[in-house]
Amino acid sequence: MKLKKSPKTFVLDTNVILHDSTCIHQFKDNNIVIPITVIEEIDHFKRGSQVINLNAREFARTLDTLTGSALFDGGISLGKGKGKVKIAITKGLNDEIREIFREDTPDHRILSTAYELRKKESTKDSVILVSKDVNLRMKAKAIGILAEDYTTDRISLEELYSGKGTLEDFDDDLLTKIFQVPFQIPSQKVLKADKNEYHPNKFYVIRNASRSVLAYLDQEMKTVEKIDKNYIYGIKPRNAEQTFAVSALINNKIPLVTITGKAGTGKTLLALAAALFVKKDFRQIYVARPVIPLSNKDIGFLPGDVDSKLAPYMQPLWDNLKVIQDQFPDTDKHHLQINQMIKDEKLIVEPLSYIRGRSLQRIYFIVDEAQNLTPHEIKTIITRVGEGTKIVFTGDIYQIDHPYLDSQSNGLSYLIETFKGQKLYAHINLEKGERSELAELASNLL
Repeated sequence: MKLKKSPKTFVLDTNVILHDSTCIHQFKDNNIVIPITVIEEIDHFKRGSQVINLNAREFARTLDTLTGSALFDGGISLGKGKGKVKIAITKGLNDEIREIFREDTPDHRILSTAYELRKKESTKDSVILVSKDVNLRMKAKAIGILAEDYTTDRISLEELYSGKGTLEDFDDDLLTKIFQVPFQIPSQKVLKADKNEYHPNKFYVIRNASRSVLAYLDQEMKTVEKIDKNYIYGIKPRNAEQTFAVSALINNKIPLVTITGKAGTGKTLLALAAALFVKKDFRQIYVARPVIPLSNKDIGFLPGDVDSKLAPYMQPLWDNLKVIQDQFPDTDKHHLQINQMIKDEKLIVEPLSYIRGRSLQRIYFIVDEAQNLTPHEIKTIITRVGEGTKIVFTGDIYQIDHPYLDSQSNGLSYLIETFKGQKLYAHINLEKGERSELAELASNLL
């Protein structure tokens, strides 16, 4: 007879709750302890319009439904097959914790709560501190407390969908047919040749020794369509991946697109050029990016008014827009049209937080630096999209500025892994830098 394992006790840090307001339901039949210090910290985050503020309010409402003194004693069950949740009230720092770390901080109080619980348990591995703060996890391990990152939404990068594939040794007859009749080629041969994975809107380089064709599998995975390199608002794709990206960006049948790649691969530039190319199909173009303050300091720390504080964060978007505009002479209608669109608010460049509350009907919506969003933030944005809106997320999953996210837990990686296989979605990873030879060399070496 197999003995049932005893439930573990997970002590939650504040950043876990701010990352995912539903986190207490993600620990199966194990028990959860929330230090009273965490409740105090959550209260400081309840005011504001950022997603962390929404998560703080949502979590507070969740706890409010768990009424009764048991919440502060033995804990309250979260339901059938789930463990209990308890709020732990402690009186300052444990003496041993105070002796080691000296300073009385919220982090050390959370650590003290975990330490006290561990002393009461019969086995050392029954109490685990869960935090997205690597320094707090290191401190916990230093005093013998098990500590883990919150990994519910972590993605394996080795298996992350690239959006493209290469198929070799195709006969000339098939390649000729793709050139001549792009909408009539059955997909069976492509699907059979793709031994990895095939999905709707997946892109392919189909080639043999003498020629190659760029193509993609249609939404229903029934036909293969040839893709050509075309100028979009003065910008021409320079490689196969950029050609794939342009195809997805100007295809209005695909309302959700993600583009990843290192710096200089053309993610933002292509997205902006594509939006301008298909602008007649949309009411407005929104371009936004999350504001991640330097060194975790709020933007209020910076000098100047609101516009002055936000200008450095938005400048890269304006720089890309200027590159597109400079493809045309100053008197050209395409050059002048961009200025007019900005003046008429047909083209809006703003911090992502400013977009909240706006109507997203028939909008071409570009979210830059999306790797700095949490999975919940990504969900919040997409679920607000109305009819006729196309949303594009761009970012480099290896360049994270958010203090509690990494390449495996950020919202962009989570979105790619979750949405692959959906016919309303396309993804492409850009590999080759096109900014300059020096920029490409620096990106690879440094």
